[in-house]
Amino acid sequence: MKQILQSLKIGATEVADVPCPAPARGQVLIRTSRTLVSAGTERMLVDFGKAGLIGKARQQPDKVRQVLEKIRTDGLAPTLEAVFNKLDQPLPLGYCNVGRIMEAGPGVSAFPAGERVVSNGKHAEAVAVPVNLCARVPEAVSDDEAAFTVLGAIALQGIRLVQPTLGEAVVVTGLGLIGLMAVQLLRAHGCRVLGIDFDPEKLRLAESFGAETVDLSAGADPVSAAQNFSRGRGVDAVIITASTRSSEPVHQAALMCRKRGRIVLVGVTGLELSRADFYEKELTFQVSCSYGPGRYDPDYEEKGQDYPVGFVRWTEQRNFEAVLDMMADGRLDVTPLISHRFPLDRAPAAYEIVTGSEPSLGILLDYGVAQEADERAFRQRTVRLRPAPAESSGKAAVGFVGSGNYAGAVLVPAFREAGARLVSVASSAGVSGLHVGRKFGFEKTTTDVAELLEDATINAVVIATRHDTHAGLVCRALQAGKHVFVEKPLALSRQELDDVEAARNASVEAGKPATVMVGFNRRFAPQIQKMKTLLEGASGPKAFVMTVNAGAIPAGHWTQDRQTGGGRIVGEACHFIDLLRYLAAAPVDRHGVAMMASPTGDTATITFTFADGSVGSIHYFANGSKSFPKERLEVFAGGRILQLDNFRRLRGFGWPGFRKMNLWRQDKGQKACAAAFVRAVEQGGDAPIPFGELLEVGRITIEIAEAAQQ
Repeated sequence: MKQILQSLKIGATEVADVPCPAPARGQVLIRTSRTLVSAGTERMLVDFGKAGLIGKARQQPDKVRQVLEKIRTDGLAPTLEAVFNKLDQPLPLGYCNVGRIMEAGPGVSAFPAGERVVSNGKHAEAVAVPVNLCARVPEAVSDDEAAFTVLGAIALQGIRLVQPTLGEAVVVTGLGLIGLMAVQLLRAHGCRVLGIDFDPEKLRLAESFGAETVDLSAGADPVSAAQNFSRGRGVDAVIITASTRSSEPVHQAALMCRKRGRIVLVGVTGLELSRADFYEKELTFQVSCSYGPGRYDPDYEEKGQDYPVGFVRWTEQRNFEAVLDMMADGRLDVTPLISHRFPLDRAPAAYEIVTGSEPSLGILLDYGVAQEADERAFRQRTVRLRPAPAESSGKAAVGFVGSGNYAGAVLVPAFREAGARLVSVASSAGVSGLHVGRKFGFEKTTTDVAELLEDATINAVVIATRHDTHAGLVCRALQAGKHVFVEKPLALSRQELDDVEAARNASVEAGKPATVMVGFNRRFAPQIQKMKTLLEGASGPKAFVMTVNAGAIPAGHWTQDRQTGGGRIVGEACHFIDLLRYLAAAPVDRHGVAMMASPTGDTATITFTFADGSVGSIHYFANGSKSFPKERLEVFAGGRILQLDNFRRLRGFGWPGFRKMNLWRQDKGQKACAAAFVRAVEQGGDAPIPFGELLEVGRITIEIAEAAQQ
């Protein structure tokens, strides 16, 4: 299928061939008929992409501060790699989509096939969208009109925050698409409306919708005009839908308002507020969040958990429905807002208008009506990127399931450097898989995991998806006769571990023992290997102190979700449990955990006693500063000490012949880890990490997490 992608590195817009997505649980697959270009948001993204590095830095000062902190802790080279990898990823554009449902995912019954719906889907021939971000289109509303629904919901949410009443005087500053729809919706509320803008054509449209106007291009004073408009009392409310770096619209809004007036920011402005502006009048100021309640809430958007209507009357979806109802009965007329129309394959020309000087408002992209054969073609879930090599016998032929940030920045380059044949890469939406596939030379990219697992040319599968899918995918890959490399964790529960063990044992019983490896890369780091060699020469038990400055992650992040991410002990602390188990070279006899009281429950001290009498502790802390290095390991053994700081500086105290091993850049062993797995696949023999140790670390980690929850 075709989809519009934007390069954040150079600002180029392309119509790319992307695998068609499949609807996940709680999603519907929509065949697109129209999408609307959001001139404000999408112009900002295109302009950001076209800006140089200095221009990008000026636009995102907060990101610059994060980069500087990372340089101080991790070094210049890895930080620059992370920045350029992020900029290199293409961005799928668009969030105003109309089409018909082709297929409903598991758990969806409200939207049958053939239903015409609006959604916040991207500019693509087909989109998979959660049900709470879709709404039915009434028969009286055309596809052209329905494409404006999402922008209309943004305007409506700003109006709901203003809480207008019949007869109030309200100013709308900025008469773009959202502003002009806000004018009509306010008029439908029975408000008198004053529209402010620099563009005479937009002012004319606002007047046709019943507003009075102020032409800033003619030098009119908006504050004086608002005073006259309000009969000298000051306006009741101001909705700012403009996009500017200046704080002047907010300052002017405060001057326009009556005592205890309301100001709502829907657009983007500077926010250098004057206390005096707000203090004397006791003004309220609020920033509107997109389409309404539910936005950015994963429980609502991804899991489909609706808010009870008796407590949250207007959600994102219900705002969509309200806008469509207004269109159906003629109180919201968006037809005059359509200024341009392009077929999908001419999308780059549409974006030239968005970023150029030609006047424009609503730019529609038309996807046409596909014949049945054409629909079968664009629904293809695998895209061939390059021919298969003529000879590749004996090599590790790898299929990647997952192509997120870590996979694209670390794992795929490591496997390519190890000499693996990169056959196929799977992603849920198709865009990240296409990017990784093209960048690193995969033969094909797909959104069909089953096809990847059934591919006879693939003998090894790398799993780099969300944690809750790991165990199931490992079992499916083993049942398909593949070797498996899975990013940590191996499993989230005891039952999942049992399932993985059973699947691995079945491969052994079938005479085709598969190599299973978890991405515990730290044990392969060069400085850890040096520590291992030194410790093998030390007599007696050892004491380990691992300090992890993990940093705070919001409670709503998917890694904190027990069902999806498993929590941070299972999801990340397993790395350090494996590391101590490896250096101790002895099974864990006993373990314990002490948790600090916190909303997220991710600050803990974990203790171990090993079978040889060694002891260890992991201080996994999420309440520290990012300016402090993330990881430190100290080992006390036989009157000697080893200290490793952030995988860059290793120092020895009391070790004959060893004082230090410093690296010019951080190396946590990812490349060596991938290379060890590739060698095991190609040469056979023992697995790089014994399967029993993987099960031991997995069970201990789950037991610690369970104890921490109690």
